[in-house]
Amino acid sequence: MRSTPHILVVNGTKVRRPVFILGAPHSGADLLARAVKRSAGFHLTTGRPGVLRVTYAFARRPSIASERGTGAARVLRDAFAETWQISARACAECPAECRELAGLPPVPAGPDGPPVPGDAGPCVPPGGIARFADASPDLIYSADVLLDAFPDAQLVQVIRDGRDAVADMLADDRCLAWFKPGLANLDTVFPNPFLGVEDHTDRNRWPRAAPAVKCALRWRGSVRLSARLHRQTPEEQLLTVRYEDLVARPRRVAAEMAGFLDATISKTALSGLVRPGARGHGDDDHGVGSWRGRLSPRQIAQVEKVAGTELRRLGYRLAADA
Repeated sequence: MRSTPHILVVNGTKVRRPVFILGAPHSGADLLARAVKRSAGFHLTTGRPGVLRVTYAFARRPSIASERGTGAARVLRDAFAETWQISARACAECPAECRELAGLPPVPAGPDGPPVPGDAGPCVPPGGIARFADASPDLIYSADVLLDAFPDAQLVQVIRDGRDAVADMLADDRCLAWFKPGLANLDTVFPNPFLGVEDHTDRNRWPRAAPAVKCALRWRGSVRLSARLHRQTPEEQLLTVRYEDLVARPRRVAAEMAGFLDATISKTALSGLVRPGARGHGDDDHGVGSWRGRLSPRQIAQVEKVAGTELRRLGYRLAADA
């Protein structure tokens, strides 16, 4: 049962139907986040420290959220109430990615060298804001708490071929850092949705598993959560977008998002954010199907062994079936 509606006012505006963009690591959620952030009337944030502290606590120790019940929703709601404030001081906590999503230039270095984000001012004008949104990493693991905190929330989840996602994860030091012994918390949390370790077979293979296997487990765990979310969430509150459709037909996806959110999403803004090289299998490293050239035959076999069932369920053809 969802919690009762709670009136949250930020910057003098009631938070109604906030939008949260979810997906596995490197699913392409950032493309949709940019489109929403650059649409009139939206204030989208990502990676604010206050939100990350809460969401990663819930992701890495799900019992915290389940044991606290409505208290978990209140904690998350308070984190967003602070995150969505619009001021130079509040925006000083924004990561560089947030300004990039807005299409703004990097913050210049301060007198002592490091950039001072607050000196550049807010990345969105406070006037005219009607909707709030967030696209912080790994929100998928807090989806239930998000809906408890904001019963009228709208969720947009992005699905991408797990082999392309794994190829990007293997090139991302921040993703790989979660696998280090000091951060992997399998000794205290098992099953572990965040790491994708669900049974004793996964647990036993983990210490010796190759990085591609660990990335595949994370992707598999995330899409299984996405499937559960799809079954449990009313249609009017959840939209699923395929990365491959976003690349091939960005204007159509923009129209679908506009209808779902009941808001204007610029078709040209979204199509302009998709790298031209990503439309095919050419030289772009992050394009659709680029895993064929970026993963070794051994890595492809590892990923398909771990996540083959999910890849087939989502309509992706395995290399082993060719």
